[in-house]
Amino acid sequence: ASRSIGSAQAARERRRSIVLVSQHCIHYSRYMDSELTILALGALAQPTRLDTFRLLVRHEPDGLPAGEIARLLDVPQNTMSSHLAILARAKLVTSERHSRSIIYRADLATFRALTLYLVKDCCGGRPEICAPLIADLSPSCTPQQIAAKEAAHD
Repeated sequence: ASRSIGSAQAARERRRSIVLVSQHCIHYSRYMDSELTILALGALAQPTRLDTFRLLVRHEPDGLPAGEIARLLDVPQNTMSSHLAILARAKLVTSERHSRSIIYRADLATFRALTLYLVKDCCGGRPEICAPLIADLSPSCTPQQIAAKEAAHD
């Protein structure tokens, strides 16, 4: 009997030690990274959801109302609602109620963690092989160039 109590307590401790993903916090154990990666990649493996996520990334940090996302992507609102729910479960989007609208935003922290997980062991630690990948991931405009473009449009 004491052995089953001990193993039950150990199981509870293991469950407690697994930190689930919250909106802005990711636990970096290999198990959770793999699970989150599979969930996120699965969510993005559908054309409408991928288009939705990319649209929300373009509209950061303001986000977009659900109805506007549906209109821009020419998707029925009830279908878009299902797609947004799947992206939210994968922690790729967040939502916030504003009056009668729900504003959706890309969760760039989760996307960053996903990207880092996929490339963290890139090329066996040989930076010369990874340099082209890193260069492609770097923004094409510096913050100063972006600010100058925005000022020119004002």
